[in-house]
Amino acid sequence: MGHQGGTRSPGAAAHGGADQRFEVLDRATAGLQPPFAAVDLDAFDTNAAILRRNAIGKPLRLASKSLRCRALMHRALAQPGFKGILGFTLPEALWLAGSDEHGEFDDVVVAYPTADTDALRALAADDELARRITLMVDSVEHLDFLTRHVDPNPSRPLRLCLELDVSLELLGGRLHLGSFRSPVRTPDQALDMAHEIDKRPGVSLVGIMGYEGQIAGVQDAYSAAALKAPIVRLMQAVSKTELAERRAEAVAAVRRVTDLEFVNGGGTGSVVSTAADPSVTEIAAGSGLYSPALFDGYRSIRPLPAAFFALPVVRRPKRGMVTALGGGWIASGVPGPDRLPKPSFPGGLRYVKTEGAGEVQTPLRGRAADALAIGDRVWMRHAKAGELAERVNTIHLVQRGEVVDEVPTYRGEGRAFV
Repeated sequence: MGHQGGTRSPGAAAHGGADQRFEVLDRATAGLQPPFAAVDLDAFDTNAAILRRNAIGKPLRLASKSLRCRALMHRALAQPGFKGILGFTLPEALWLAGSDEHGEFDDVVVAYPTADTDALRALAADDELARRITLMVDSVEHLDFLTRHVDPNPSRPLRLCLELDVSLELLGGRLHLGSFRSPVRTPDQALDMAHEIDKRPGVSLVGIMGYEGQIAGVQDAYSAAALKAPIVRLMQAVSKTELAERRAEAVAAVRRVTDLEFVNGGGTGSVVSTAADPSVTEIAAGSGLYSPALFDGYRSIRPLPAAFFALPVVRRPKRGMVTALGGGWIASGVPGPDRLPKPSFPGGLRYVKTEGAGEVQTPLRGRAADALAIGDRVWMRHAKAGELAERVNTIHLVQRGEVVDEVPTYRGEGRAFV
């Protein structure tokens, strides 16, 4: 069958559920030429509800790097329980919060420190932008850099958020589990930074943030981590206990210096445990809305796969194998098999070990290959969330079996923020 007819795997009806969803996607997008990306809005909305339930009443701050699509950011923020954006660069925040037609977002916390002096000057020169955007700092060096390049206005101070290192350190710091981000780790270090910010005119500390990468970003399901799963779970349990005490002490120390508007924590993979921390007032989440392939290995949350991309079959090298055009859409992080896109439909397809996911071609092996014709599609899921949008200019939105819209990604709007 050709590409207009869609793909069909052996025994699809018997498989039910997932296969039926992909067949609906295939029919809905039959007129599109692959490669292209699609988001299932029904699954997207269900995932928003799952995140909201797991947050047990605490607001969810949307991680923009996980979506990288303004239309889908609007959709997420229109859901109950979502409030504000956690951005990834200051230029992105200026674009999202700006005074032109794109400036629809009035609460953007930039999750990473900036060294973009042009963007800093633009922020400092605009009262409305300064009200809407919060900068991230974690050192006196950041404060010195800021004041060296801009002249903050004491009557309208720049909003700052202090990042706290919430990773787990054992054996006197010789073993570090989590992301390497902020050097501010202890309550005393957080207090020192709060005093340093307080004595400087033109800046105001309004929030604290900490990303629990060792909890939110590590697969812990037996199916994903195999024999490592019990060790991962033990590490996460130890980390949760240690972090709850240390973060609470740091927040209390900083509150003695300034009134904090928010204490942000989390990541989609730790929404449940972060919500249980009394010192946290809001939770960062975003990847769970797309539910990329890495989430198949999470135990704490299992959202519905919602974001996909389709590749065309262009070759049949031998029986039991087809070759898709392109496909090397590799995710960031430590290189490994878990960073590869996941062949998802037809079921049972797997990579050839000698080629993997290739820049120009991806051979796939499995019995389902013999039912695929030249021009049929293979549906893939990206390993991580937002990076899918770096590959395509638009995303096709599918709801109840129909393509209801085609919306631009950041790339499609001519924006590159990293």
